[in-house]
Amino acid sequence: MAIDTATPSSSVAVFHEDRLEGEVVLNISRHHTETLMGSIEYLLQSLSLDIHDMDFFAAVVGPGSFTGLRVGVATVKGLALAAGRPTVGVSALQMLAMQLPFCRLPVCAMLDARKKEVYAGLFDCAGEFPQLLHEEVVRPPERILAELDADTVFIGTGAEVYGELIKEVLGDQALFVPAFLNCPRASHAAVLALRDFKRGRAIPPEKLIPHYIRPSEAEIMWSKKQGKI
Repeated sequence: MAIDTATPSSSVAVFHEDRLEGEVVLNISRHHTETLMGSIEYLLQSLSLDIHDMDFFAAVVGPGSFTGLRVGVATVKGLALAAGRPTVGVSALQMLAMQLPFCRLPVCAMLDARKKEVYAGLFDCAGEFPQLLHEEVVRPPERILAELDADTVFIGTGAEVYGELIKEVLGDQALFVPAFLNCPRASHAAVLALRDFKRGRAIPPEKLIPHYIRPSEAEIMWSKKQGKI
């Protein structure tokens, strides 16, 4: 089972070997705490499965909404501990890039990070799985775009929010996916997690943590008090 709550949308997917057994995707303006457990229960009941039927649990660990990531990671840790199963963490940006396999152009996955910034990762998607070309970062979109000098496909909420700026800077070099592909899906996270699980990269639930990239407001305030920034 894979769970994604990195953005305002949420999704839950169950895979058996390489087959998608079922998936629930919600792209609505409601807090994840209101909908996530209902989605999980509905999916398991529909498939006549129990959490103990899972070999492992996967969570999208970031980057993304701090609150959303905490909800998803905590839920996966709780399910994994209850079932006695390991966990796998998946990048939210790589999950987005997974929607474009065998794309011959570089893919820039962008999520709106607010504060006039985006989380971004540039991927080579020419094969079955996206390969990260540069470190995932959080920066103003202008800085991201200044580093691109070739035809690039943009995907994600950041590409939606800053679409006009991207067009202004890159012109015809900027290509955009259909709007529905900007909604992340846990099924793509599940495929990535399954590959890592088979490679022996599963970890105990207690070691699963969010990957924020950017420090939280509490960390920033603490650093200011300590005179570090």
